[in-house]
Order: sequence, then C-alpha cells, then structure tokens
Amino acid sequence: MSKRRGASARATRLEDQLCFALYSASRALTRAYQPLLSPLGLTYPQYLVMLVLWEGEPLSVSELGTRLGLDSGTLTPLLKRLEQAKLVKRRRDVEDERVVVLSLTATGQALHERALRIPVELACRAGFSIDAAGLAALEEMREAVRDLTRRVSLPRRSQPAGAEEMRADE
Repeated sequence: MSKRRGASARATRLEDQLCFALYSASRALTRAYQPLLSPLGLTYPQYLVMLVLWEGEPLSVSELGTRLGLDSGTLTPLLKRLEQAKLVKRRRDVEDERVVVLSLTATGQALHERALRIPVELACRAGFSIDAAGLAALEEMREAVRDLTRRVSLPRRSQPAGAEEMRADE
C-alpha cells in the first residue's frame, strides 16, 4: 500500500474521526453528570437550563433557546417538567403576550447552592486537579472545543490544501 493510499484509508477509520471522539466524550460527560444531578432531581438538559437561569433571570424562552442552541419544541417539555418540579415559573410577557418569560422559584434559587459543588466534583472525576494547573488545563480544553464549534459553524470555506490529492488517491 502506498503512503497516499494509507493516508486515504485512515481518513475513514472511525477511531481517527474527531467527530466520533467528541461524540464519545459528550456521551461520557453526560453519563458522568447523572449521579451528581440525580440528588438534585435534575437531568443533564434540565441542569443546563438551570445554569442559564442562575446566571440571570427573568429570561424569555427564545433567549434561553439561543443560549443553549435549542428550539422551542425541545425546550417546552424540559420547561414543563421544571415547572412541575416547582423550580421555574413561566408567564406571558405583559407587553407582548407572544413572549413567554421564565423565572426561578424560591426552590429553584435554593437549588443553586446545592449545585455549586457539581463542576468541581466532575473535574475531579475526570482526573483534573483543582489547582491552578488543573483549572488552566480545563480552561484550555474548553476554549479549544469552543474554537472548534465556531470554526465548523462558519460558512463553508474552500478545500484545505491536500484535500484534492486525498480524493485522487481513492
């Protein structure tokens, strides 16, 4: 097998795919959160909603969807369960009844205290130390993933150098 042919074959191996590595990491992180969130009565998606509301509320469902990258069809059942658990309140905006505004209940606000330990516990489970070096490593990793997200969200650019050569080898 030629050098080029080997590179071409590796390009389609599952274990060589960045997307699969990120997918696997995302699933593993979500599973790692489950035992930490269970005592709070939250699922991972509900936790994300609560994180945004703990940062600042009231907030419209539309604003929440933008922050989380979720549409209203996905958010509505999440918010309904959070409302049933008496963690959030939904109400129509007085100035524009088409807008649904979210706010935390006293119970939802109180849950914030219990949730403060979760990021540290998860970092420890992932093997990161909670010192300056460990926190810097986590921040670097988070920024690399955010940068990748921005890059793949940009409009399609021209082919990278060497892409045509790889296709020609096939």
